[in-house]
This record gives sequence, C-alpha cells and structure tokens, in this order.
Amino acid sequence: MPFGQVPDKLREPYGIAMPVSTAQRITEPHAQAIYEQETAREEVTGAKNSRTFIGEIDGSMVPVVEVSPDAQDKRQGKTLLWKEVRLCLVHPVGSATPSFGGHFAGGAEESGRQWARCAAKAGFGPGSHLHAVGDGAAWITSQLDLRFGTQGAFLVDFFHLCEYLGDASKVCAASDPKAWMEKQKSRLHANQVDAVLEALAPWVEADHDDHPVTACDRYIRNRLSQLDYPGAIQRGLPIGSGEIESAHRYVIQERLKLPGAWWAPRNVEAMLALRINRANREWADYWKGLEKQAA
Repeated sequence: MPFGQVPDKLREPYGIAMPVSTAQRITEPHAQAIYEQETAREEVTGAKNSRTFIGEIDGSMVPVVEVSPDAQDKRQGKTLLWKEVRLCLVHPVGSATPSFGGHFAGGAEESGRQWARCAAKAGFGPGSHLHAVGDGAAWITSQLDLRFGTQGAFLVDFFHLCEYLGDASKVCAASDPKAWMEKQKSRLHANQVDAVLEALAPWVEADHDDHPVTACDRYIRNRLSQLDYPGAIQRGLPIGSGEIESAHRYVIQERLKLPGAWWAPRNVEAMLALRINRANREWADYWKGLEKQAA
C-alpha cells in the first residue's frame, strides 16, 4: 500500500503511531534486499514433466523522476518520464497461481532470463511445452526461441490482432464495419488467414506504411506462423493475453502507478522485486533467509 496510508492502518486496529517517513525507511531496505537476493539466486532447474504451460510477457509504463547530476538545485533539475517495466508469468494449464518475474532495466535479454526463471519456478522443465501468447513484438518471439527453443510455441493475441482489423474495417467496409469484422474473425477461427488477406488486398497502399489496411496486412503477413487459433481452442488454450494485462494492474500499477507519485529509478527495481516476491508467495522464504543470516 502507499506509505501515506500506513499510519492509519496501524492506528485503527493497533493504536500504533508511525510517521510516513518511518514506514518508508523500514520498507525500502527490505525491498532492496529482496531485489539483491533474487538477482544473486542461482538459475532454477525445472521439474521433469510433460505438462503444457501458459506463458505471457508484456510491458507497463510507470512514472519515473530523474535528477540531473549537474543540477545545483535538485528541485529544478528533475525530469519526469514514463518508462517501461516488464512483467512475465508462467503456470501449468489448469492452475490459477502463476509464477511471476519482472524487471525495470536490462532490455530484452533480461526479460528472457526472467521469463525462463519464472517458468522453472512454475515447474517447467525437460519435456514441458510452453504456449506463449502476446502482441507479437519481435523481442518477445526472439526471447521465446532463445530461452525455450522447440519447447515453446507463440500465438499472437487474438484481440490485439482484432484492433488492427477494427481500424482496417473502417476503410474496407465503411458502410458496415461491424459485419465485416465478424466475418474476418470467423475466418481466423477457421484458419482461413488467406481469405482475410484477400479481403484486405483491394485497399492495401504499398507506399503508405501508416495506412490502417496496409498496417493490418503487414502485421498479419509477418506473423503467419503464429495464428493457429483453432488449434489453441481445440486444446483448451487461451488465444488472448488478458492474464498478463490483469497482472500488470495488481502486481505493478496498484503500487507503482499511483496518482501524483513519481519514482526514482533506483527504487523502481527494488519495489518491483518486493511486489513480485509477494505475488509469488515467497514472503516467508525471505524472512527465513534473514533469520539464517542473523544466526
């Protein structure tokens, strides 16, 4: 919860008075310790099983404040920015308790490392298969290939693709875009991708990349091997990445995207590690580790 809510939360049931600054001073070192503990942890080896797992990964923007090192007055040398935090999850098919990973800095390689680690935590190992769903970004598919190889298969988020089709429908069928959309969705569910491309073809403008029909056509053609929606439905697997979008709200945004709050970059990674620790149900393990160190 926000540090500003801590005094009331302690005062109401326990009668304890605690300043906001004390809550922050206690919490931040633990968050940093959890981040360092997770960073130093050896790679996890998953169990040997042949189960199918669901995997999703995506980014979310958080508010960050950077202070220029050359500014004499730190209050005037601040720059407010929105920067991406990435979150990933993996869980066996049928499970409602995913394992999470995430990071603020490090780029695509760190994203892949976090994804592989949370997969192993979830039990993914030799003989397992990962059904990955996402928006089709090149960095996601490249990390899937790098970290999971032939054990992973990627499916473009059906609803993300429908956003492209929705924009195209206003050009391809201006008189009745809704009916046109429903027809293309039915075709995708029947693996009739060629028919969708034929419906787009008359309005494709090769010299205008930002044209909605051209953009939709290009998006589909670049991902032809990632559109097997009937195969996923037949196996009871998701065709959308709503799970990771929901997780962004309750793991990241609920704490790191508060109205009027801006984070120093050094604190984002630590607080994210704290949030992921709780989401992974590893809170007790952290305190046991502290007890061992004290002993």
